[in-house]
Amino acid sequence: MTVGGHPDDDLPPPAPPRSALTLRLWLAGVGVVVNGVVAVLCVRAGLTWLAVLLVVLAVGLVVDFGWVVHRKRRGDPG
Repeated sequence: MTVGGHPDDDLPPPAPPRSALTLRLWLAGVGVVVNGVVAVLCVRAGLTWLAVLLVVLAVGLVVDFGWVVHRKRRGDPG
């Protein structure tokens, strides 16, 4: 600490804030795979309604995945 200075003057500057786009990309990818596998298992078990619901969720995750890739290519941090 410097004499007469503020105690925070000796601290390094904070890291710049980062977006969570990479985490969102991974979560969307894992979600597509998990929903796809479970949907196939549901079809084999005769739970067609649940398989359709999971496929709809997987399609939404594919759209999210594409949007995140678009944002990352555009240069958004994360």
